[in-house]
Amino acid sequence: MSINESKLHELLGQMVGDMGAAAVAPLVIIGDRLGLYKALAAHGPSSTQQIADVTGTTERYVREWCAAQAGSGYIELDAASGDFSMTPEQQAVFADENSPACMTGGYHAIASLFIDQPKIENAFKTGEGVGWGDHSDCLFCGTEKFFRPGYQASLVAEWLPALDGVCEKLEAGAVVADVGCGYGASTIVMAQAYPNSQFIGFDFHEPSIETANQRAAEYGLTNLRFEVASAKGFQGEGYDLVAYFDCLHDMGDPVGGVAHTLKALKPDGTLLIVEPFAQDELIDNLNPVGRMYYAFSTMICTPASISQEVGLALGAQAGPKRLEKVVKEGGFREFRQAAATPFNMILEARP
Repeated sequence: MSINESKLHELLGQMVGDMGAAAVAPLVIIGDRLGLYKALAAHGPSSTQQIADVTGTTERYVREWCAAQAGSGYIELDAASGDFSMTPEQQAVFADENSPACMTGGYHAIASLFIDQPKIENAFKTGEGVGWGDHSDCLFCGTEKFFRPGYQASLVAEWLPALDGVCEKLEAGAVVADVGCGYGASTIVMAQAYPNSQFIGFDFHEPSIETANQRAAEYGLTNLRFEVASAKGFQGEGYDLVAYFDCLHDMGDPVGGVAHTLKALKPDGTLLIVEPFAQDELIDNLNPVGRMYYAFSTMICTPASISQEVGLALGAQAGPKRLEKVVKEGGFREFRQAAATPFNMILEARP
């Protein structure tokens, strides 16, 4: 077998870039946790000693951290002064946790991939699943931290208005179930925007529900609560809206969850499903976004589904056609894509 030297060097160049990105990932977490990005954003061009002083860290470590960040293009170096700074775009991605472009949460979730790698390796051999709750805790906080900015930016402003007649019901006073709510970021965003409506967040992961109830108390919201329950077992009926945010594909029996939702909805109710953006064919998902989602799906979503009953294992790149099949097998008659972002599909189903 002959090797094309040009293609080999191209691949090696890609690998150097990928290895650098992987190696800098824990430094992003460190910068986020220690406030290094926020210090740079707040104080403008700064020396490494100034950054260390503001953050209560050690200059020598900060100096090396800044070099790695500048080499990654995450911060800027002024070669003449030796000071470091951040552009507005870099601040939006790394320093502003409420920015729709904030990406630091994804790195916290990525940390869990390395921690849990032996479990997934074993699952490859045995065919068994790895449950959501069996992952490192940094997955749970990372998932919430990654998705929350998008919910804050788009859920009330764009996604809910894209649904047929839902905003009017929420303004007047509706009853809403948020299934698979995790730490409750999506539930809290909706409860803040629609004080006349009642919201209940459900998740089968008890530690996440404990955190969600703590968050609700911190916000002082009285129109929501969180309970431990699965998609096939959550209580209540007569819901105007039932929502699944970035979780349907993780479920072992999504058809069963959808069927239970149909029974819980009012006859004129709405099912909202937010899923990772994907096309229907694998070849069309071989792009940077699809690459990221397939990686998370291999390590988290697919094992989580397999660990549960049925274990349908939709994966994080199921695509609209497969999701429509699940929804209609669950008994819904109407299904459409109401909106989309580069990272999400916003899907609406009606009885």
